Amino acid sequence: MGEERNWAGNVRYTGSVVHPETVDEARALITSGEPVRMLGTRHCFNDIADTAGTLIALDRMPAVCEISPERDAVRVSGGLRYGDIAPRLEADGLALANLASLPHISVAGAVATGTHGSGDAIGSLAAAVREVTLLTASGEVLRLHREDRRFAGAVVGIGALGAVLELVLDVEPTYQVAQRVFEGPRWDAILDDLDAVTGAGTSVSIFTTWQRTDRADQLWIKQRGAEDLAGDLPGRLGAVPAEVKRHPILGVDAEACTDQGGAPGPWFQRLPHFKLEFTPSAGAELQSEYLVPRRDAVAAIEAVRGLADRIAPLLLVNEIRTVAADQLWLSSSYGADAVGLHFTWRPEEVAVRALLPDLEAALPQTARPHWGKVFTLDGAEVRRRYARWDDFAALRAEVDPDRRFVNPYLERLGL
Repeated sequence: MGEERNWAGNVRYTGSVVHPETVDEARALITSGEPVRMLGTRHCFNDIADTAGTLIALDRMPAVCEISPERDAVRVSGGLRYGDIAPRLEADGLALANLASLPHISVAGAVATGTHGSGDAIGSLAAAVREVTLLTASGEVLRLHREDRRFAGAVVGIGALGAVLELVLDVEPTYQVAQRVFEGPRWDAILDDLDAVTGAGTSVSIFTTWQRTDRADQLWIKQRGAEDLAGDLPGRLGAVPAEVKRHPILGVDAEACTDQGGAPGPWFQRLPHFKLEFTPSAGAELQSEYLVPRRDAVAAIEAVRGLADRIAPLLLVNEIRTVAADQLWLSSSYGADAVGLHFTWRPEEVAVRALLPDLEAALPQTARPHWGKVFTLDGAEVRRRYARWDDFAALRAEVDPDRRFVNPYLERLGL
């Protein structure tokens, strides 16, 4: 068997990868006494999923995608990707409230790391979860509903509580989304009324390479329904409509991107930036992301702007998105609406890691790193930024007293 690596190629897995096909097979692996971690679609950029023991991938488990009789929820197996379940929901006239920029990621992995799309009124992907089913270190199947005291700690569980066998997600009637791209919005105008900019559509993203500090590169506005919420805002920002389809990174072929130009289409063919049938890039990149409470967003963007001369040479693109607040203990938007600053870096890990401490020091001390991306904040500082960390640590000790799922990543966080 060849060397096992993550999607980007920057992490080499040290454990042996196993693909159980039944719950009993997964139980036998988990209760064998070896350290275990769960492995999804390998779209994490750090060692969150690694262990010297057994890496368990659930992608060969029976596929579950069952719509509730009330048609307000869907039960899905954790190993499925969002791109797998979205067309099935659409075929039944249903939809999810949001999707991330990539449909290629697994449901369980995305939820466990607090992954999100964009939208002032839309929570992270984890916010749609109404029930989670775990296979714990003892071999117990533990099903937690929103009413359970442990639920809010278990959803964004960073792989510390067990294997996510199934999730029940909120769904709603299907809807159409139109996507438009504008080029060259002025930063001063954006920061003068950031709320208006991020509220200009159902889902809004600002992209920039920081090659210049007076203007961002692109403003992507995805709008649900027929109403144009943006109005004359792009013009007031000094932005002009893109004349051709655009990739988030200027100059890159946009064939893999979802359709733009304002033509309405099904939600799952517009909310992601990239189409499922394409690999969005070769994977030769690194990613970091920091989410700050909305009140600190302008200060955070200005901090990045102030480091533009150091960031730009290492950067492929910086995306700024928004996420609605939730009450999930380890969610980056716990307790407050958040603005995320997402960095797609060139594959120069030594240089990126040398820059990150200065970037992290410049950001507001409320900034929370995405669990699955590259960051250098130490465990004590990360813990300080989560009000319910101690509760989560107690839940981890309750569910996994023998620390079967604890790996070096979790140890660095103090678990």
